[in-house]
Amino acid sequence: MNPTDLPTRAEVVVVGAGHNSLVAAAYLARAGLEVLVLEAGPTVGGNTRTEELTLPGFAHDSCSSAHVLIQNNPLVRDDELGLVAEQGLRYLRTDPAVVMPLPDGDVLTMRPDLDATCDELARFSEGDARAFRTMVDTWRGGLAAAHGRWSSDLPQPRDAVTGAYLQLRERSAWDVVHETYEHPVVRSFVLWLAMATIQDPRRPGTGFLPSSLAVGRLEFGWTTPVGGSQALPDALVRVVTAHGGRVACDAAVASVRCDADGVRAVVTADGRVVEVGRAVVDGGHLATLAGRLEGVEPPADLVRARDAWRPGLSVLAVHAALRSDLAFGSAGTPSAAAGFGTTTGMARHMRAHAAGELEADDPWLLVVNQTVVDPGRAPGGATFKILTIAPSVLADGREWAAVKDAYGMRLVELVASRCSGLDPDDVLAVRTESPLDVAAHNPQNLGGSCHGGEFELDGRVVAGWPRYDTGLPGLYLTGSTTHPGGSVSGRPGRNAARAVLRGLGLDPATVMGPG
Repeated sequence: MNPTDLPTRAEVVVVGAGHNSLVAAAYLARAGLEVLVLEAGPTVGGNTRTEELTLPGFAHDSCSSAHVLIQNNPLVRDDELGLVAEQGLRYLRTDPAVVMPLPDGDVLTMRPDLDATCDELARFSEGDARAFRTMVDTWRGGLAAAHGRWSSDLPQPRDAVTGAYLQLRERSAWDVVHETYEHPVVRSFVLWLAMATIQDPRRPGTGFLPSSLAVGRLEFGWTTPVGGSQALPDALVRVVTAHGGRVACDAAVASVRCDADGVRAVVTADGRVVEVGRAVVDGGHLATLAGRLEGVEPPADLVRARDAWRPGLSVLAVHAALRSDLAFGSAGTPSAAAGFGTTTGMARHMRAHAAGELEADDPWLLVVNQTVVDPGRAPGGATFKILTIAPSVLADGREWAAVKDAYGMRLVELVASRCSGLDPDDVLAVRTESPLDVAAHNPQNLGGSCHGGEFELDGRVVAGWPRYDTGLPGLYLTGSTTHPGGSVSGRPGRNAARAVLRGLGLDPATVMGPG
C-alpha cells in the first residue's frame, strides 16, 4: 500500500509492524475487523527483519534469528492463521540444536533428542546427565503446561503442579543451575542456554529458564525460518491483506487523539489523520506511549509503566559475510548456533555490564551461522553473527564509535580460536553494531535493548507489562514490552488480539483456540 493513500478511517488501527503487532493485526483481520497497520519504517518486521547488512546477496537477520518460542504458540503449533498451510512459511529444525566448543578442541553437542543429549552430557558427568533428564521430564510432566498458560495470560488452576511452577519462577536461573549440576562444563552450558532471552540469570524470576529453554532446544533445535526472520512478518502481512486489511510503511504515528470516551484518531508524523472506529492496538514502546496520547491525561497504568521500565541488558552484534560456513572444534562440527562462556565468565560479564565495562576474555556469546542449514541466504558464501551483551555507556568515557570495531574483532578472534572458517582471508566483510547502533537500527530498541527490557514493579522485576488494556477505552497494547516480554514468541500479539476481541464483545474462539 502506498503510504500517501491512507484511508481517513479504519475500525482498528495497529501501530507498528513488528511481528507481535502483525500477529495481533492478522487475528483481528481474520475475525472480520477492518484493520490498518501503520509502520514508521520503510519495511515491516521490526526485530524480525532480514537485511543485506554487509555485502549484496548476504541476507542477515538484523536482530532475532531463532524462532523457537513461537513453535509452542498455537499460532504456529496449530497453524491458527494458516501461516504454514496457506502462506508457505517454512521452518527448519536443526541438528545439532546448538554446540558449545571448548578451549581444548572438544565440543559439547546438544541434539534435538533427549537420549542423545544425555549421552553427550554423560561424557562430562553421569550424575549431571541424570539430573538433566530429571529436569526435562519434570518440565514435560506438567510445568510446561503451566508455563503455556502463563505465557498466554490465562488463569492458573490451584494445584500442586502450578504451585511448583510458580515456585520455580521465584528463583534465579543461577541458583537452579548451581544446585542441579556439578560439572563446570555442564553448568556453563545450561546457564548459557538460560541466557538466550537476554535476562540476567542471577535475578529472581528467571528460575524457569534453564528448563524451558533447554526443552525448547530439545524439541525444536535452533528453529530457523527459511529465507530469514523476515519470512514471518512477510507471511503475517499476507494474512492481513488476504482478509481485507492494509499495511502502510513510512507512516510513523506521532500521536493518538483521545477524549474522555476513548480513542478517536491517530495522527502520523507528516500530519495525516486516520479516524478510529473501534480500537487502537499500539505496539510502540511503553516507555514512550504515555507521551503520545493527545487530549487526555495518560492513564495511571501507562505512567507507571513508563516510570517502571528500564533497559535491562543491552546488546552488541557483530555481523559478517564469510567465504564458507564454520566448523567447530577439532572434529570440525558444523552447527547453525554455538554458545561461548563459562559460569565464572558469565558472572564477570554481568558485573562488567553493570559497571559500564567490556568483557572480552570469557563473555557470554551466541554465535549464529544459519547458512549451514539455509544456504540460500548467501549463495556461494555464508552469514555469521555474534550476539552478546554490552553497556550502552562506557564508564571510561570512550565513545562507542571509536571502540566497537576493535571490540567486535576481539570477539571474532575468540570465536576463531575454537572453529575453522574465520581466518582473515575467510572474512569478506564485518559490521559491528554497538548498543547505540542497535537502538538506532530500530527505535523500539531503547537503551540498546532488543528484548523489550524489563519493569521494576513493587520490588520485583518482570520482563513484560502484565496488561493489554490500558484503562482508556479502545486503547490496547502489544509488542515486546508487554507480557511475556521479548523474543520471537508471538505471545504478546496473540494475547493482545484476544483482549481486543473480548473488549469489543467478539468471541476469540472464532479465530483462536483456548490455549
